[in-house]
Amino acid sequence: MMTRSPQGRTNRLTRPSIAVAAAVAVTAGVVAAAPDAKTAEPTPKLSLIAASTSVTLDSWKEDPGVYLDLGTYLTSENGAFELKVTRKSYKAPVVASQVFRNGKKTTTKALPAGLVKDFSGLPDFAQITLTDAAGRTVLSQTEAFCPNNASGRVRPDAPANSKYPQSCPVNPFTLGSVWGVENGWASNTYAGYYSKPVQLAVGTYTAKINVTKKYRELFGIADETRTVKVTVRERSWEEPPPVPAGSRSAASAHAGHEGHEGHGKAATSSAASGHGAHGAPARTEAPAGRTTGAGPTFNVGHGPYPPAPAALPWALKKESLQRGAFSAAEAGDRAGQTDGSRQAPGAKPNTGRPTGKATVPDVPKPDLRSLPAYGITVSDGYEEVPGKDYLAFSANVWNAGPAKLVVDGFRSPGKELMDAYQYFYDADGKQVGYTPTGTMEWDPRPGHEHWHFTDFASYRLLKADQKESVRSGKEAFCLANTDAVDYTVKNANWHPDNTDLSTACGQENSISVREVLDVGSGDTYTQDLPGQSFDITDLPNGTYYIQVLANPENRLKETNHNNNSALRKVILGGKEGARTVKVPAHHLVDAN
Repeated sequence: MMTRSPQGRTNRLTRPSIAVAAAVAVTAGVVAAAPDAKTAEPTPKLSLIAASTSVTLDSWKEDPGVYLDLGTYLTSENGAFELKVTRKSYKAPVVASQVFRNGKKTTTKALPAGLVKDFSGLPDFAQITLTDAAGRTVLSQTEAFCPNNASGRVRPDAPANSKYPQSCPVNPFTLGSVWGVENGWASNTYAGYYSKPVQLAVGTYTAKINVTKKYRELFGIADETRTVKVTVRERSWEEPPPVPAGSRSAASAHAGHEGHEGHGKAATSSAASGHGAHGAPARTEAPAGRTTGAGPTFNVGHGPYPPAPAALPWALKKESLQRGAFSAAEAGDRAGQTDGSRQAPGAKPNTGRPTGKATVPDVPKPDLRSLPAYGITVSDGYEEVPGKDYLAFSANVWNAGPAKLVVDGFRSPGKELMDAYQYFYDADGKQVGYTPTGTMEWDPRPGHEHWHFTDFASYRLLKADQKESVRSGKEAFCLANTDAVDYTVKNANWHPDNTDLSTACGQENSISVREVLDVGSGDTYTQDLPGQSFDITDLPNGTYYIQVLANPENRLKETNHNNNSALRKVILGGKEGARTVKVPAHHLVDAN
């Protein structure tokens, strides 16, 4: 079984996903009217608002802890709030700059060095203080802020869609990101899975939320404190969800909600199936349209599902399962949350095979590059291969552009394989050429059940002299834009299609399939099972390198074939049945 998951962190994935959020409801007068275009200054006006004066948060008996989604938002008026976050290489620190757009004129301002450490958002952005009913302070902490977090419009004449990505990437080898709050929009300040749950007793509290001083001064945000009444209630997975006042019954209320497009239908599909593993009712979903496929009903096995950030390292997924927690498949973006995952529809293939002579025109082409392996751990052979030791890892191949990789598969009636073709486009997006590029094969194994494009990447475990030692058996893939690796490269698509495999990889009876790796995005696979991971049972202890190799047979046409390999150093130790692995930092990236 192949697994692919949205990126998370250990302390955020040892409990089930929670989908608690408030819709952005801003009353008249809270947000200033749009300024006149002729007099508007390019500097955006940022404000902290609260969607409601009160929220109810759940603490679960089986896993106590409260996530502080208090319904506060940062709004941007008088222009969009935009940040560009990059690093020149893994030897260089992450730096950020603010981008100002005034018509066709674009200017940037460097932000202080060390302001950001990674690509998950602005650290220590919001200050939160909670007092209990007696007025005692029970909590005081800061929260990070991802400007791309669950957003909504705050006035009807704001742009219908935000141009910014839907989340902040958390792949440790991300190279560049763009964060923004669209003009006339609001972005939730809640850090979602980037934050830890807090321990609060059942009862009522008063929360005071403010933007910390350094960000107020840096971005010109008013020193205003928002106050929200917080009610903490205890719930259990063994109990049915609360029935709203005036409802006829839980069943009828649920049935009525289920028929409402964008609310019950989407929420029920993931939450019910997600908790089905425990035979328990679903947690309450937010009353908002679904923005992700991150529920176990979507393509279980090949990944979870969507994203444009990163896949969950097998090490974290394994820990989650060992603790008896929900599988990593349940982590994802829901209203008010962000961990990088989402669902987007797959691109439709051409209706028929290409005609005319195959040509490779002189037009922009993709540039496939490999990222170093991460999420590295030692596992056993499970029931399938007992008595074996395996080195499991996550690997990513991404497209640095300037053109997207488009591969169509066409099936001749009655044949097992599809013939695959790579397509080429001019600067206007017109198809101007194609070339045969191998095949696609149907993988019938449970957890796969989709079409794989052959020879997209290969993985090798090299000895200290970097000569081949062990080769992974996995070389066929369904391509999807799972990770936002660098959205600052030329022609990067901040809203790629086919971000999850349930829409990108076809069905057993498909006559054709289109698989796309868009500019700026990468495709993460977790090599965790026998046949995918490296068999290290008989390997001596010592230094090795995991090699991730893109386009190993050079069948795909790209701009540069010299950057397709990435190495990650590992040190094997221990003894048979109890092997260990140490993973040194890769330059400044100290993440396994």
